[in-house]
Amino acid sequence: MSSSEEKYNKRRLRGSYITTVVSISLVLFMLGLLGLIILHAGKLSDYVKENIGFSIIMKENVKEAGIIQLQKILDATPYVKSTEYITKEDAAEEFTKELGEDFTDFLGYNPLLPTIEVRFRAEYANNDSLSIIKDKILANNNVKEVWYQESLVDIVNKNVKRIGIIILGFSGLLLIIAIALINNTIRLSVYAKRFLIRSMQLVGATRAFISRPFILKGIVQGMIGSFVAIILLTGIIYLSRREVPELVDLQHPDMFLSLFGIVMLLGIIITWLSNYFAVRKYIKIKTEKLYY
Repeated sequence: MSSSEEKYNKRRLRGSYITTVVSISLVLFMLGLLGLIILHAGKLSDYVKENIGFSIIMKENVKEAGIIQLQKILDATPYVKSTEYITKEDAAEEFTKELGEDFTDFLGYNPLLPTIEVRFRAEYANNDSLSIIKDKILANNNVKEVWYQESLVDIVNKNVKRIGIIILGFSGLLLIIAIALINNTIRLSVYAKRFLIRSMQLVGATRAFISRPFILKGIVQGMIGSFVAIILLTGIIYLSRREVPELVDLQHPDMFLSLFGIVMLLGIIITWLSNYFAVRKYIKIKTEKLYY
């Protein structure tokens, strides 16, 4: 074989390797992007649930010590995320800002009552749980009324569930497509070396010996593709946080580490299995079918 032919074959092999890695990277990037959407959808649904208004309206002549005591009891419960005590003066000031004029001058007194605004943890932000919590709070003699929008809570939970089912279905479909794309790319790569596999068989190489370099090469390709996909995802995360600063409140480093770990694991597992089954096919195939 001439040196020019050797160089040409090396270029072809290098080009095939790069094409496979690029294909794996792009597919894993799309899967990672979908993972980001799923994670943010979950965090966003929790954020919406945890900001549903729940107001505890106190009685007229309740002492501030009693209100603060109730607030501390609520803060100590596992279902409360945060509480805010709003005095009748603070409420009047806020209402005056909204109206644009001081309504107490017109009425001659402040009719508003002190309240405790409560934000619940997402898992408790449903009508069944809130109804039980409401009854417990109303048992307190200092509480006049508990108010929250039951219809809003119901709508939020239904929409979150509906969106979750749609995203889950789309995720499953994209995962199947991704596996098929990576598998076809690797099959084409192994197909180009089918005669090499047969030559190794003819000199007495075992299945394990033939498969090992292909599988190791596939794992390396999967790892490189995963690293490239993670770099692209990091760029997307950086740009999204710069353009939409509010996303910072919904994001946590552990969330991204888990996503990057899943992308890496998927890259290795899919390429390993694809190489294993592709090589196995050409080890078993009859000689005359190698030319098809």
